[in-house]
Amino acid sequence: MPTKPLDIQLNDIIQMRKKHPCGGDTWQVVRIGAEIGIRCMQCNRKVILPRSTFERRVKRFVERATPPEPLSDASPPSKD
Repeated sequence: MPTKPLDIQLNDIIQMRKKHPCGGDTWQVVRIGAEIGIRCMQCNRKVILPRSTFERRVKRFVERATPPEPLSDASPPSKD
């Protein structure tokens, strides 16, 4: 049975299982989709990983981004 995907949001700060060659192990999420884009917090290198690989390599969430505001049900203003 497939597992539920991780709840990942833009600007989440995560810690990966292995360190980056620069020595950093914390990353900021910069792209979400079938592939996850992350940026090293120490050297600013950007890496894109398939979602399945990303989810296996995440150790923990260091800081969660604030969730986006829900869309309001208000109708747009009329042009009268």
